[in-house]
Amino acid sequence: MTKQQRWTAARIPDQTGRVHVVTGATSGLGLATTRALVRAGAHVVLAVRDPEKGRRTVAQLTAEQPGARLEARRLDLADLDSVQAFADGLRADHARLDVLVNNAGVMAPPRTLSAQGHELQFAANHLGHFALTGLLLDRLNAGRDPRVVTVSSINHRQGVLRFDDLGGERGYRPMAFYNRSKLANAVFGRELHRRLTAAGSPVRSLLAHPGYARTNLQFDGPVRLYRVLFGHLGGPLFAQPADRGALPQLYAATAPEARGGEFIGPDGPGELRGSPTRVRLSDAAADEETGRRLWEVSERLTGVKYEVPGP
Repeated sequence: MTKQQRWTAARIPDQTGRVHVVTGATSGLGLATTRALVRAGAHVVLAVRDPEKGRRTVAQLTAEQPGARLEARRLDLADLDSVQAFADGLRADHARLDVLVNNAGVMAPPRTLSAQGHELQFAANHLGHFALTGLLLDRLNAGRDPRVVTVSSINHRQGVLRFDDLGGERGYRPMAFYNRSKLANAVFGRELHRRLTAAGSPVRSLLAHPGYARTNLQFDGPVRLYRVLFGHLGGPLFAQPADRGALPQLYAATAPEARGGEFIGPDGPGELRGSPTRVRLSDAAADEETGRRLWEVSERLTGVKYEVPGP
């Protein structure tokens, strides 16, 4: 993608008849992604933790785009029972799914445990999306040009996966565990690509990151220090708007030329802002042994065993 070919949401192909699921679709990158997909004609399932907020978002988007095909369904990614219920409901109502955008996340909260006793960031950002993807994989396999887009972060390059302390019992640092969860996203997306390719599946697994985008993520969850640093101070100075930050995941979800295994991020300095381009995964994220180990741990912790379908 050269500067003369910079990609914008105006280049999203017609999505009429295609079914997308977007997690965290009521604010920030998820809302910007949903809005752009709706404008392109997609049927979008908003996977939301707050059903009332989901209904308000559907009403808002329908007012903006009369005739929009939208539905809001409850999903708490930090609760594996909620993930199972969401997947069961979606499977009952949809015979196929074309795109899953694993977008939702939490950032740098005080140490908190999920309903199943896992550290919250690892649970919501990684384990919930791992389970959701596995439970919907057969519906994706039946889709047209099906894709899984997992949203990571430039912070994945600072993350370290310590398999002997995924829960933070030996020392919890909010940003270190956020970086760890974003590395887990990247490892998962690449390992999923390997497994889909080996099986000859038509489903593509891609990764994306928004750079530094101005969203609720910097305000809703972090401990006070990070709210000040990333929200109140850094955000107004350096962050790009959410609709720009969403472009890499929109490109990964819709661009015909996007390929499985690619990592899409902004093309500006430091990958903080700019137009979508292919960017580099860290060596840790691309490591096959790390991918295999995280996969085994994730299957054990979620109880979701993948059956990767072929053609």
